[in-house]
Amino acid sequence: MENQRLLVVGAGQMGAGIAQTAATQGFEVWLTDNAPEQVQKALSGMQARLSRAVETGKLTADQQRDILSRIHAVPTAQSVSSIDLCIEAIVEAEAVKVGVFRELGEHFGPDTILASNTSSISISRIARDTRYPERVIGMHFMNPVPVMRLVEVVEGALTKSEVTQHVMAAAEAMGKVPVLVQDYPGFVSNRILMPMINEAIFALQEGVASREAIDTVMKLGMNHPMGPLTLADFIGLDTCLSIMEVLYQGFSDSKYRPAPLLRKMVDAGLLGRKSGQGFYHYDK
Repeated sequence: MENQRLLVVGAGQMGAGIAQTAATQGFEVWLTDNAPEQVQKALSGMQARLSRAVETGKLTADQQRDILSRIHAVPTAQSVSSIDLCIEAIVEAEAVKVGVFRELGEHFGPDTILASNTSSISISRIARDTRYPERVIGMHFMNPVPVMRLVEVVEGALTKSEVTQHVMAAAEAMGKVPVLVQDYPGFVSNRILMPMINEAIFALQEGVASREAIDTVMKLGMNHPMGPLTLADFIGLDTCLSIMEVLYQGFSDSKYRPAPLLRKMVDAGLLGRKSGQGFYHYDK
């Protein structure tokens, strides 16, 4: 896909990863965030990661410069026009996402595809208040984006087939493997993953085993690369709780009830790696 123009809204861990990945594959990328300092932090992080790639021989210095030259910081999404694909990667909160998509829909015309990196929220509801709901779709990247190959492509109730085809092709052009799924709570990945993490938290809460024992059982017994409690800290306990609440409300099934310990830790600000403490302690 030559000369693809991509706007990433949200410069956190996911947004920065999407921007870096797309620029590495030749996309022209614009990056924005409602906190300007977050954009600069994202750019610094990309510079550091790409410098390490140069040091290890995975990139040349010229390639690094070319990648960074294709990433443009802008103050707002409205600062950019003629975008082929806009990917939203902000906080996992439905009301906030709906508001952002309403604004994006007012600014961009019918030729721009609006994609959400949501990990669980209904694409159909996100699209409902936009001018062109048929141009809205889900692109759920996995974390860390530059490493993980999967992208869940989520069709909303009104998403047009040509939009899906374009997004599948765009994901492939970014070096990813797109998998088409339908718009149900949690899609596929988090509908399966999050209840497993939630059950591990219940096991810890009930004193079945220590945090280290629970993680070791899943690593050595199930061949998982990291245990569920370590993974929860990596994802962010607030994000885990948000996804479990989406599942619980979406299916009205008690099997998706968030573990009280998870809610207690989020209330206390113990969010995992990003806060310095979750199920484990981290050096910030």
